[in-house]
Amino acid sequence: MSEMLHVNDKNYAEVIEKGSKPALLDFGATWCGPCKALEPSILALAKTYGDQVAISKLDIDEAPSTAQRFGVMAVPTVIFLKEGKEVHRFVGVQSKEKVESLIKTHLL
Repeated sequence: MSEMLHVNDKNYAEVIEKGSKPALLDFGATWCGPCKALEPSILALAKTYGDQVAISKLDIDEAPSTAQRFGVMAVPTVIFLKEGKEVHRFVGVQSKEKVESLIKTHLL
């Protein structure tokens, strides 16, 4: 069991790029209502899949360079990376089941 990682511009490379696991990046903001609605699902998935996937929360106000690097134009945006490359992205609130399905698909 693992917890959600908190990533910012300073620790992104250390946590995500140098990690050996696939990564799910949840771009959000403290002022974003839909982000708060998505957060419980992401937290639950981090507890379930955190040993297999680096599930991370990025506040776009704390990580503007990382958000810009990925072309994040709206929040919440969730990006799944495998071997350092983006393999899936969705914008907006999604069900926990949909996000879990994404994780399972890319863990195969």
